[in-house]
Amino acid sequence: MQSKFNSKLSLSQAALVVALGIAGAVSAQTLPKEGALDFTSCWSGTAAPMVFSKTHSAMTYEFMGTVRSTPSGGMYDNNSFRCVGMTTTFDGKKSESVVCEAVDPDGDKRLGRYLNSPDGKLVRETIAATGKYEGMVETSSVTRLGPFPVAKAGTFQGCQRQTGTYKLK
Repeated sequence: MQSKFNSKLSLSQAALVVALGIAGAVSAQTLPKEGALDFTSCWSGTAAPMVFSKTHSAMTYEFMGTVRSTPSGGMYDNNSFRCVGMTTTFDGKKSESVVCEAVDPDGDKRLGRYLNSPDGKLVRETIAATGKYEGMVETSSVTRLGPFPVAKAGTFQGCQRQTGTYKLK
């Protein structure tokens, strides 16, 4: 059972990697109104699986982490984030929903939601933002770093790198 749990968690992690892209933070310095994104997010979390059968299961999870930008001081540098989510598999069809909140050193926040699209891709939707993030538009791509070993049963760890562009209002 443990090995099945870990493999399902790894699939979930792969889908969640994109979720961390909403974790926005900026150092206290003023950022350009538009520019490049290049940051790495790392997190750790816990999961609670419910395996009913081979074709029916559910899992909730929560993870928290931090973001560092390249170069240091860029968009999303030094933020902290928290995400909660749920994955279900009914009749072999997987669905996932993740909500993340991020806070930066200035106290500005972003809230986003991630859902699976009908074609299986993870889609991000910004729900709300405060301060410098209000009205921001961004595009990015994700590269998963890892996999990482499980440090404690029932937990998962991971990192990702995102690159792209942003435009502040």
